[in-house]
Amino acid sequence: VQLVESGGGVVQPGGSLRLSCVASGFAFSAYDISWVRQAPGKGPEFISSISRAGKPKYYSPSVRGRFTVSRDKANNTLYLQMNELTSERTARYLCGRGYGVGIDRRGQGTQITVSS
Repeated sequence: VQLVESGGGVVQPGGSLRLSCVASGFAFSAYDISWVRQAPGKGPEFISSISRAGKPKYYSPSVRGRFTVSRDKANNTLYLQMNELTSERTARYLCGRGYGVGIDRRGQGTQITVSS
């Protein structure tokens, strides 16, 4: 099982980024897939998930309305479109196989820094 995130970087406040997560080694279409973020000095925060059918299943209150999760089953890829970024969004973003406490595999993550 492998999950590899990309798309992170430095962005100015108010900017946008799209993260990708390429999955391999398991039946991607058979699992809910999620995004988790970990900010410096804080625990992991479950922020979004998408169902096996490709429908958004969960957004945390902190990202709802600003982030959009999607998946491309043909390419085993998960996406997270992030808009209106603020400094509070600075964190490492990881994708995980599963939903909520059921996440059983995670990638290494990609770092996002929101700074002017």
